[in-house]
Amino acid sequence: MAYDVPQLLGMNQQQLDDLFKANAAGDIPNGEAKGTAIVAPGTRFSDDIAQIINVFGWQGKIFDAQKGVLKNKISAFGVHAIVARVYKDKSWLDDKECIVLDYSDTSFVAKRIRDEIRLIGPNFYLGKVYWNKDRLIDFCLQFEPR
Repeated sequence: MAYDVPQLLGMNQQQLDDLFKANAAGDIPNGEAKGTAIVAPGTRFSDDIAQIINVFGWQGKIFDAQKGVLKNKISAFGVHAIVARVYKDKSWLDDKECIVLDYSDTSFVAKRIRDEIRLIGPNFYLGKVYWNKDRLIDFCLQFEPR
């Protein structure tokens, strides 16, 4: 089944977790992805919050698969900042393989952040954000078709 952003924004937390668990890591992505934060999943506020974050905070990520790194696109100006190492490892959610976006050695600001992503459709990833080992929010990444 193909998913889109509105479907994910309409899911509750259990549905998002089940979708993440049901999919494999996929390949480490390469290139620029549009990001959408999924906050308050399954509520009427989820879409509004996502739009506000997208305009003023975070727009997505730019991956360099060959180097195993990424930069986030942040602020209303789309500044490329906050670097993470990218590699495959076990997910903290279910111990199965995922793609880890690790900020612990690359960013003072996001040192305690770890993202995990899995491929849920063509050019479309679902992610989990952790602060230390506490789950914060979900997000998705959409890459342009190649």
